[in-house]
Amino acid sequence: MTVAVRDADGQVVTPEAVVWAYWQRMFPMADHRRGRIRWYRPHERAVITWDRFTVSRSLAKVIRNRRPYRITANRAFPEVIAACADRESTWINRDIERLYVALHEQGVAHSVEAWDPGGALVGGCYGLALGGCFAGESMFTRADDAAKICVTYLVARLQQGGFQMLDCQQQTPHMERFGCRMVADAEYALMLESCRLPCSFGPPGDLTVPC
Repeated sequence: MTVAVRDADGQVVTPEAVVWAYWQRMFPMADHRRGRIRWYRPHERAVITWDRFTVSRSLAKVIRNRRPYRITANRAFPEVIAACADRESTWINRDIERLYVALHEQGVAHSVEAWDPGGALVGGCYGLALGGCFAGESMFTRADDAAKICVTYLVARLQQGGFQMLDCQQQTPHMERFGCRMVADAEYALMLESCRLPCSFGPPGDLTVPC
């Protein structure tokens, strides 16, 4: 898919330009669903590194004992990003959707999905693989713990693929419980530079229990 859109300043944005921007520590957001793309580089960044990653006992028990959902990777990327955008207030406009779907088709953007026993998509998350850094973008949930379980499986897959960190961009109570911490932009720049190594997100399909 060939995609080229314009940001709020009228500059052409392609999928390749999005990847370049991430390496410059910038990411795109729109003001609202019908807004224009703007670029952000925060003074602090929320990140998860594996030495600090933690899963609560209650969530780990749910995953091990109940296994309430089937968890897959890269089975429904367009549906996941559309579900993430389907809320009253969103920074994901149509142009961002098109750019990230194109990046998914190029093998750069990836998703993790949760399916209920009836086969309905009830949770998911997506982001970009940038060397050894995975830039998490958004998540959604339509059932108990679905998004949190997807994050747990995502981190397990990143660890298996040799990734070094999960960039969460902004801190949230949910991510803080996983061990997410804030780092200054200067520290993040060093962390990102150390991630310039080839990593593999792995093939699409069902994911095994991570904990």
